[in-house]
Amino acid sequence: MAKDDPQNSSDSKKCGGITRRNFMKYSAMTVAYVSLGPLTFGCGDNGGQLEGYPIDPNVVTTVQKTVAFTTPNPVGLTPTQLSSIPQYSKYSYGVWKDGPPLLVEPRTDIMSPSYSNPSPVRITKFMNCFAISDIHITDKETPNQLIYLQQLNANDAQASSVYSPVMMYTTHVLDAMMQTVNALHSKNPFDFGISLGDACNSTQYNELRWYIDVIDGKTIIPSSGSHVGSNSIDYQKPYQAAGLDKSIRWYQALGNHDHFWIGSFPVDMPGVGLRQAYISDTVFATGDVLADPRNINNRDYYMGVIDGSTPLGDIIDAGPVGKFKGAPTVVADQNRRSLLRTEWIQEFFNTSTEPVGHGFNLVDPNQESGFACYSFVPKSNVPLKVIVLDNTQMENDNSPDIHGHGFLDQARWTWLKKELAAGQAADQLMIIAAHVPIGIQPINSEVEWWADPQNAVSLQGLLTELQSCPNLLLWMTGHRHTNTVKAFKSPDPVNAPEKGFWQVETTSLRDFPQQLRTFEIYLNSDYTISIVTINVDPAVKEGTPAATSRKYAVATQQILNTLSKFQNDPSTGYLVDPITQQVIMNGSVPAKDPSIHPMPTGSYNAELFKQLSPDMVKKLKALYPKP
Repeated sequence: MAKDDPQNSSDSKKCGGITRRNFMKYSAMTVAYVSLGPLTFGCGDNGGQLEGYPIDPNVVTTVQKTVAFTTPNPVGLTPTQLSSIPQYSKYSYGVWKDGPPLLVEPRTDIMSPSYSNPSPVRITKFMNCFAISDIHITDKETPNQLIYLQQLNANDAQASSVYSPVMMYTTHVLDAMMQTVNALHSKNPFDFGISLGDACNSTQYNELRWYIDVIDGKTIIPSSGSHVGSNSIDYQKPYQAAGLDKSIRWYQALGNHDHFWIGSFPVDMPGVGLRQAYISDTVFATGDVLADPRNINNRDYYMGVIDGSTPLGDIIDAGPVGKFKGAPTVVADQNRRSLLRTEWIQEFFNTSTEPVGHGFNLVDPNQESGFACYSFVPKSNVPLKVIVLDNTQMENDNSPDIHGHGFLDQARWTWLKKELAAGQAADQLMIIAAHVPIGIQPINSEVEWWADPQNAVSLQGLLTELQSCPNLLLWMTGHRHTNTVKAFKSPDPVNAPEKGFWQVETTSLRDFPQQLRTFEIYLNSDYTISIVTINVDPAVKEGTPAATSRKYAVATQQILNTLSKFQNDPSTGYLVDPITQQVIMNGSVPAKDPSIHPMPTGSYNAELFKQLSPDMVKKLKALYPKP
């Protein structure tokens, strides 16, 4: 199942895309900042209608098979050569095959020490849902990226967030995943889906529209500016997205990339000119902000763009400013404009899938404009609610740091406490869905809970509140692009084990392993709860752009040598003290968190057990007596 370059595949050539006449017409329109509008597409014998990209008909989960590397540790390219795509096949990077099944591991970490029933009989299934996260739909031709910084910081695996070759195919892999969801839904219907943030890569209008339109099943024109390559290059060709099954309701959370420039800086920070840079015709120049965010005001390097006329997405207009005679330019595009938080939210009311607003219709109208927290009850006859929490930083916090930290202002903190108290009072089981995880990395990382006076609550204060709500089952999250599962044990596991809860992360659709998670919640015969959570790969079909995306995702991991991150990342497997947010030391050696287990090939499946309070058990016995 080796995957070669897509421009040689028959599938990528089956639709010629836009006619030359129409291409020239809308190129001129784009120069004048006019949106593309309706177009006529020529696709052979398809009556002028665009074709889509099918998936493999054999749709399974990682319980049946996984993605394995044919050559686990190829050599030949260094991290500075990540963009050397022509060399991938020569050195066997990105070659994959079907791997062995991944078992579902029973986990009783937060149960009473005396609990001994890891295989109970089910009374009923409360819920079946899926979560996607960190899709990072990317306009690779926008002039204000940070592509060049990957080469400057090549030894930092996180630098792949500003460039990796998968950025050419972000809409295609989302389309393949929606088709995969539809196939799973036909066998075991989902009650809803939820996206945990970072739909966009950098707040852009066209990125968000591509994201929503893929899910809605509309025509996708995955290019911008001059739209070069639209007639011949697979990742540039317009296509028809399949769309999510209209019977599946889906909800949205806010991520840091959805309202910060490349997820890192406020768009309107003074003196930088970021907002204008989005719609400019000049390639952005800045300093090495990955090394030090304060370098943003430097003009050391032109950051570059992807040349959409090249089959392998060559990087152009990148390098030290001194090597250029003048500033490199691109065709400007008004559709690249950066959305304010309020504008981003409003776009979810312009959709053909349900519900209208995708959760933002449920926001308390008395909250300040841009408030992005809400709750919903998936099934009216089941005592369970989902609390969707915006825990990203504020645009006006004046922090010079990367804006990837967990944060709650006073309004959101007050709202969360009110929602938790209401759920307890109503005897509802609860799930929190938020973009940023908690208590998973030490204080000096860029994704930990923000230890700043502006934060309305410390990590310890947050955990104390969460553990005072015995009906809380789960903190569902994304952000770090991993599938880590962590147990938050009760402070009194013997007498009150119900105060423990689980945290489950869902990886990114951009980076390997490019998966979603399913969550099935059961009430067991001993009146405990089981959360069965399973990773799912998109069922990509050989020769399609989504299959190329997988090849590039595998190659990126291999070249950057990040295998340890996906097995059991040493930087996230440490035990973090919630009070100091420092790694707990075992003598001179950092202590490992015993609840973070290995993740073979980046995936992790588990059945997570949760004990309930005596009051909740009594309530559920009345509602769901044993058969």
